[in-house]
Amino acid sequence: MDMQGNRQLGVTQQQAWEALNNPDVLKACIPGCDKIESVSPEQFTIGMAIKIGPVSAKFSGKITLSEMNPPASYTLNFEGQGGVAGFGKGVAHVQLVPNGAGCELNYQVNAQVGGKIAQLGQRLIDGAAKSLSEEFFKKFDIQTQHILSASNAAADQASGIESQTAQTEPSQSESSLYSVKNIAIAAVVLVALYFALR
Repeated sequence: MDMQGNRQLGVTQQQAWEALNNPDVLKACIPGCDKIESVSPEQFTIGMAIKIGPVSAKFSGKITLSEMNPPASYTLNFEGQGGVAGFGKGVAHVQLVPNGAGCELNYQVNAQVGGKIAQLGQRLIDGAAKSLSEEFFKKFDIQTQHILSASNAAADQASGIESQTAQTEPSQSESSLYSVKNIAIAAVVLVALYFALR
């Protein structure tokens, strides 16, 4: 089974890259996913439940990232076992291209399935794969928008703190200047008193 497509994302290339490498984001986006854990920066274990036509199965497997070129592209190898329902394995090439609206995610997937799932027929499998892909990207869009909102809120907060610091700094320096002036006056008065009393 071969599948390719692209998706416009409203986040920067870097933000999209970080989201694609975040197990929590992936778990929230992959349909039926109940577990995704990072084994290393390049490998994740995954558990998910899938229903294709009359066949339902719980798959467990692993995802390995290779040919990493952050934040532009990587190759994702995946394999999963679903017991008597069958297996799935394949490779996906993912590329993030920055543009004026954020970035575009391009992907090419080549996958093989075996067991009962393979007996369902190519049309049903292709339809299910497209549906799962569409659901993933809808959820990924939502997740990346949350990331963008959080990033903007953090930037606004940092900007507010800088502006507040900039406003308070002059008063602090004025206050220290005032203290220095008072000390100098007190010193002059003490010196004058010393000479007057001699």
